[in-house]
Amino acid sequence: MIIIAGLGNPGGKYEKNRHNIGFMAVDEIARRWRFGPERAKYQSIISEGEIEGTKVLLMKPQTYMNESGRAVGEAARFYKVKPEHVIVFHDEIDLAPGRFRMKKGGGAAGQNGVRSLISHLGADFRRARMGIGHPGEPQLVHAHVLGDFHKADRPWLDPMLQACADALPFAVAGDDERYQGEVMRLAPAPKFSPRQAARGE
Repeated sequence: MIIIAGLGNPGGKYEKNRHNIGFMAVDEIARRWRFGPERAKYQSIISEGEIEGTKVLLMKPQTYMNESGRAVGEAARFYKVKPEHVIVFHDEIDLAPGRFRMKKGGGAAGQNGVRSLISHLGADFRRARMGIGHPGEPQLVHAHVLGDFHKADRPWLDPMLQACADALPFAVAGDDERYQGEVMRLAPAPKFSPRQAARGE
């Protein structure tokens, strides 16, 4: 079994936040692969399905971002799933908007959801890092990640979410390098931020 968790904050207030791109990815995966109905379990909204013969548990932790590890850790212990069979989709400010990188292990790089997962699972889970860009100044980061995506973001955001779902069999098979390459092939990142394009820069 593979556990795929998307990170975000529960509730309509946060639904369209950049910080909730992990939830958006899980929703697109569930739609694309026709997962079963959502239900509440493991302090999360979960759904179950199969991707090319492999059982997959989708999770959207409802613990708030900073405690995501409690929920994912509970499910991983119940199903005896090793960290390398846990894939976590999350926002990444150190990647430009639309960039996508897979990474196994390492530190949290300031992402509190990832920090919580490390404390509950160890560091060896797999991270699907979805670029949302950096606002430029450290004091602007909080407002940036908790701000909603703009209309100008949709031309790169929607294709990236779809590509993450379409290419998923590679990740489920354990080939993260091929998965990363296929996502970026299907949804090439913009050369500059959509906000700059919207301003005509």
